[in-house]
Parts: sequence; structure tokens; C-alpha cells
Amino acid sequence: MIDIQKQIGYWRDQAVSDMETAEILIKKKKFLHGLFFCHLSIEKILKAHYSKIKKEIPPKTHNLNYLTENSDLVLSPDQVNFLGILMKYQLEGRYPENTISSPSVKTVEEYLSKTKELFEWLKNQL
Repeated sequence: MIDIQKQIGYWRDQAVSDMETAEILIKKKKFLHGLFFCHLSIEKILKAHYSKIKKEIPPKTHNLNYLTENSDLVLSPDQVNFLGILMKYQLEGRYPENTISSPSVKTVEEYLSKTKELFEWLKNQL
């Protein structure tokens, strides 16, 4: 039998660390890497929710929409749209054939801000 609280804590703590890493990378102008970690932080906080709702270890997926839909979370249309944006940056970090160009500094800062806002909202839902 798995310890659900331990799973939730693991995913939450990893998500917090990845959010901090995203901020550091973006501050150092490593924009694509920073956005990859933005995705990773949201993925992991969603996996904490998945564990909480399903009472099991989350699947080995990077699909934010799948994790959201299977965690009984109700996101706003803007939040759902933003998940789609973040999905582009997880591909870049894992699959080099999906090369994308780095967005402008202004856009990166906007994405970081939106990630932090969504992250805090999701963390508070736990």
C-alpha cells in the first residue's frame, strides 16, 4: 500500500524546487530552459493533485491537460489555454526534433508570471 501523503509531499516539494529553478534560469537569460522548468513545476504540482484524488502514483506522462482532467480540477479557460502554451516548452526540453525559438524577454517574463500564479493557485488547492 502506498503512502498517499508521502506521494503528495514528494510531488509538491519537487514542484516548489522546479519553480525556483525556473526563476533562476530565466533570471540568467536561459529562457527555453527556464520555460521547460515552468512546465515541469506545473506538471509536478498536478501530479500531487493526481495522487490526492486517485490515491495512486501518478502516470509517467508530461501532458498537463491529461493530469488536470484526471485530478478533478476545474481551471478557467485562460488557465487551460496557458497549459497549452507550456506544453510547447516541455517538448523542446525532451525532444530536440521539436526545436522552437525563444520568445521575447517580455513574453518569457509574462509566462513566468502566469506560471507562478497558476502554481500558487494549484498549491493552495492541495
